[in-house]
Amino acid sequence: MKTQMSSSAPHNLDDLIPLATDVLDAMKAKGLMLATAESCTGGLISGVLTEIAGSSAVVDRSFVTYSNEAKAEMLGVSRDLIQKVGAVSKEVAMAMAEGALKNSNADVTVSVTGIAGPDGGSEDKPVGTVHVAVAVRGGTTQHMHCWFADRGRQSIRLETVQTALTSILNAVA
Repeated sequence: MKTQMSSSAPHNLDDLIPLATDVLDAMKAKGLMLATAESCTGGLISGVLTEIAGSSAVVDRSFVTYSNEAKAEMLGVSRDLIQKVGAVSKEVAMAMAEGALKNSNADVTVSVTGIAGPDGGSEDKPVGTVHVAVAVRGGTTQHMHCWFADRGRQSIRLETVQTALTSILNAVA
């Protein structure tokens, strides 16, 4: 699935607390545990979730895999895959989410990999390119390819968190 994101962007992590609360409530109601595998967000997804009291009933762990080496070592993402398609790709996002499932007690995982800028973009993968994947134990892994407007690094990272949380909510609904 591809999507151009431009709706109401959060201005800070506090703007995402209601959505994070909805995610925790939905997962708690179903008895599900969550793990995150984060690259471009550097732990912000788990950070906003764990800002909420009682989140330990749902959040199992978070993998902050900013480097390609960390993606390979912590999540089992193939170095050959990263070299072939690049860290910012559908394939790597899906491998990250599936690796988080294999390396956690979670029932649902979300992964994000992207280019938050201000540097690092290219013609094929401009700043604001983000891949989000959600894996569900015993189910299929879903992927979303996003292009966020380049309104700065913070904006791209916050929109990525918002999209990841929404994707989790959709997966458990």
